Amino acid sequence: MFFQAHITRTLSLALIMLGLSGCSLWSFDSFQDPEVHLLKVQVVKARLTQQDFKLHFEIDNPNDSRILVRAFQYKITLNDMVLADDRSNDWFFVDAHSTRIFVVPISTNLWRHAKYIAQLLKRPDEAIHYRLEGKLKTGLVFRNSIRIGRSGDVAPEELIHRR
Repeated sequence: MFFQAHITRTLSLALIMLGLSGCSLWSFDSFQDPEVHLLKVQVVKARLTQQDFKLHFEIDNPNDSRILVRAFQYKITLNDMVLADDRSNDWFFVDAHSTRIFVVPISTNLWRHAKYIAQLLKRPDEAIHYRLEGKLKTGLVFRNSIRIGRSGDVAPEELIHRR
């Protein structure tokens, strides 16, 4: 009886050790973070106290396997004025070595910035500095949180599109 229990424990320990060594063979070093770009801001409706936009984002997946995006937290500023600060909880896949465009509808109240925005739009050829910050949450079993930080300059006619 003692011999059988000893063999069972030894085999169990050997299987556990083999299983753990198999985990070390899974290489996550080759995983590259996907890139997120703000493509455009589409004006849907602009009323005095509420503005509705659609933010068009593009995710580039440089990896050999598809990734699951399960949340996207973002903050977009134009010349230090916050345009949007929100979170999208839509789940979707981005295929391997491909891009996926996703659209996030937002509603905001830019009334307090109306004078400043009007000044920016009076000079459509003058560049506006933008900043996109956020976190992209990927994966289901092996969860990953990827920080996004992108900034640059854009002319108002390139950034804001009407329907």
